[in-house]
Amino acid sequence: MTAPLFFADDLAGSRVGDLVLLAGEEGRHAAVVRRLTAGEPIQLADGGGLVLTGVVETVDGPSLQVRIQQVRREADPAPAFTLVQALAKGDRDDQAIEAATELGVDTIVPWQADRSIVQWRGPRGERALAKWRSVVRAAAKQSRRATIPVVEAPVDSKGLARRTSSGRLTLVLHEEATTPISAVDLPADGEVLVVVGPEGGISPAELAALTEAGAISVRLGHTVLRSSSAGPAALAVLLARTRWTDAPH
Repeated sequence: MTAPLFFADDLAGSRVGDLVLLAGEEGRHAAVVRRLTAGEPIQLADGGGLVLTGVVETVDGPSLQVRIQQVRREADPAPAFTLVQALAKGDRDDQAIEAATELGVDTIVPWQADRSIVQWRGPRGERALAKWRSVVRAAAKQSRRATIPVVEAPVDSKGLARRTSSGRLTLVLHEEATTPISAVDLPADGEVLVVVGPEGGISPAELAALTEAGAISVRLGHTVLRSSSAGPAALAVLLARTRWTDAPH
């Protein structure tokens, strides 16, 4: 089993043989909740691609020290995948970004679509954005990712169209599309946006604006997926064509 992973600050410059202190909330989780003991394997990551692998040296209350055995930095993925997730009621968007993070998404953009019932405004919007970032961080930790996906500030439909026009490739999931997502040519680098609409679907005006900006409308299959599952399903298809081809078994 892969060693548990915890996020820590100030890992830059660490070398094999160093002792690194894991304290704070992550230290408490490792020492008190997970009850790691001396000699057990552990991974420390900075959330930006740096990973230290080692063993627990000592445990002191809600903190522990780790003896570093390996230092590695993950290369930036190419292409990079961004999930543009329309705001949805309930916890469906939370489910979507959690699963997308576990699969390997690189960036998440909340989308205030025309038909989104939920509205992020003022303090409520700030709390919702903070919650998304918390969900993503927890999912990255659970799936032992070296990087925590960036959750950007929300965009409206005009902002999304502008980003589409300046991006490498944008795929809009739409039930009436005729092009299978598996048939789209993917770039070797740059950013690939995957756009998921709200419960009421993407409006004709939004679809037209995105298509005019260069987006391609694609379908996943013959069934209609919920907003909570469409994005992760699309990402799984794309990742299977790119990053998972040489994944270890």
